[in-house]
Amino acid sequence: MKCSVVIPTYNREELLRHTLNSLTRQTLPAGDFEVLIGDDGSSDGTKAVVDGFRDRLNLRYFFQEDLGHRAAQARNLGLAQASAEICVLMDSGVLASTTFLATHLATHEAADVPLAVCGYVYCFNLDNEDAILILKAIDFANPDATIAKLKRSGQWLDVREIFYARYGDDFADLPAPWLNYWTCNVSARTAQLHEIGMFDENFRRWGGEDIDLGYRLHRAGARFVLNRDATAIHVPHPKSFDGNNDQAAENYRYMARKYGTPIIDLLPRIGELNFFELNDIIRELGLPQCNDFVAAQRSQGQMSG
Repeated sequence: MKCSVVIPTYNREELLRHTLNSLTRQTLPAGDFEVLIGDDGSSDGTKAVVDGFRDRLNLRYFFQEDLGHRAAQARNLGLAQASAEICVLMDSGVLASTTFLATHLATHEAADVPLAVCGYVYCFNLDNEDAILILKAIDFANPDATIAKLKRSGQWLDVREIFYARYGDDFADLPAPWLNYWTCNVSARTAQLHEIGMFDENFRRWGGEDIDLGYRLHRAGARFVLNRDATAIHVPHPKSFDGNNDQAAENYRYMARKYGTPIIDLLPRIGELNFFELNDIIRELGLPQCNDFVAAQRSQGQMSG
């Protein structure tokens, strides 16, 4: 087994169906990867959808009772059982290109240090804008063709292009490269994900659990890289930009209380600061790197963990 794919879900049977269909088309042989579904208490036909793919994918399904938003815990249901060396984290409603898993694996195999790989996601919209147009543009039977078309036309590129235009694709040495670690399409070494404690299950609202994971990977020595060839499409679904931001803001306040580092203390101010310019702000303020700050605090006996 070369790769474990972890997917959380909640009442998104059709979106999950699209994701699983895309995984049946991988160039990586089906015997080389497993798919671990963490269900946060779905009451629709999610279980039946999963069962319908058992003859084509090496699938394991884990269900937890619906006790409110527990996406972090749902992710951990699968991640805790991951057995392959590399773990790919994606979401329901993400369509993988045919070389998606093979590209993630090749990126790790070419490196001599632990990596936190960020893939490229077309059509990620923040407030469900252009949803009708995007849905018309997606060929669900051929994500590769859709990706090629979007790349040629420059339409609905990864929303993080704002970040890449500012800092370039080689952003590993920024003070906060983990801001780009969005778990709709990322990967890391499974052992390192386990060592850092996986997702923090205290996140009980939308947003933030992925960059919290990325932050801990950064502190554990993972090097962040972008691979534009690890491509996927984000299928639109109903969402509220303002509502999600309100929930994320509380999660950022939780992170500030948890870590107490100068850089993390900026996160609750995301509403007034530009998310994609945060690394510039960190440098302008002359804030210490998080690992340097933690080491200094520990040496002074002010931190225990």
